[in-house]
Amino acid sequence: MFIQFLFVLGIAPTMLVALFPAVNGYFFIPNYPTLIAAINFDRTGTTHIGKWVLNHSFMLPGLISTGVSICTGLLLIQLL
Repeated sequence: MFIQFLFVLGIAPTMLVALFPAVNGYFFIPNYPTLIAAINFDRTGTTHIGKWVLNHSFMLPGLISTGVSICTGLLLIQLL
């Protein structure tokens, strides 16, 4: 049903694959077990949660990797 809805909207399956990283927000809110474990295991103090919930060590790398992934997917659509 959902796939039919996307075809009615005119969204190509390749576009869905390219934009999939945009819906992956595990790094954004630090509630995923591997993020919490990484913060707890770090003895150097470089991995931490800041004063606010949306201010932690994984936020910038996550945003950069999501942006690069989306741009690479869109580029691959154009090339292929």
